[in-house]
Amino acid sequence: MNVTNHPVVSRKEWLAARQQHLAREKAFTRERDRLSAERRALPWVKVDKDYHFQGPNGELKLNDLFGNNSQLIIYHFMFAKGWEQGCQGCSFLSDHIDGANQHLAHHDVAVVAVSHAPFNEFQDFKKRMGWKFDWVSSEGCDFNYDFGVCARAEDVAEGKATYNYEKTDSAEEEMPGLSVFYRNDKGEIFHTYSTYARGLDMLVGAYHYLDLTPKGRNEDEIMEWVRHHDRYAVDKASSCRHEK
Repeated sequence: MNVTNHPVVSRKEWLAARQQHLAREKAFTRERDRLSAERRALPWVKVDKDYHFQGPNGELKLNDLFGNNSQLIIYHFMFAKGWEQGCQGCSFLSDHIDGANQHLAHHDVAVVAVSHAPFNEFQDFKKRMGWKFDWVSSEGCDFNYDFGVCARAEDVAEGKATYNYEKTDSAEEEMPGLSVFYRNDKGEIFHTYSTYARGLDMLVGAYHYLDLTPKGRNEDEIMEWVRHHDRYAVDKASSCRHEK
């Protein structure tokens, strides 16, 4: 948005323009409510595969990640074996988790981050970021592949990898995403939803603040300005893919 020579009007003219825009905002809110209802009404898939994860006290099953909750949100955090720090974009999003968790934990929702790297490899980075949310490793199981956030090296090289439900030659071995699960009273687990790419925007509260400002997100490429929150003074920004 170009703020130079922006229209400046009387308060009366401003109010008329604002009221006109408010009508569109209200329509968007109602449409978003309808879309959310459609999302909740999507069919589920029962999860029968025996996934295993590594946490601070050893092996965990998918069931363990729910804690005492019936609903589980998993953020697929890009952190591969051998990386020294996590993806900047994933870190930007994850800076919002602990605040939300203070409320979600009291509303039947568990939030857990899952990465492909060995558990011990991202502990120093988690401590550096000051995060408290649960973060486990899926090393050695197919979880990341099955839920669309990891691709085999040979598929990437041959342009056969898929991301966001379509084949793309821009896919990489590690990609971000979010998946949602439900556990019923019988202990059965169902996959209810997954989203990727711009579908993750809804989780980045800082973006929604920026959307209210005159300059907006002020970026030519998504997250090009974003850094780890402790590195703004020293690091050159990147849009976040490789953090080796």
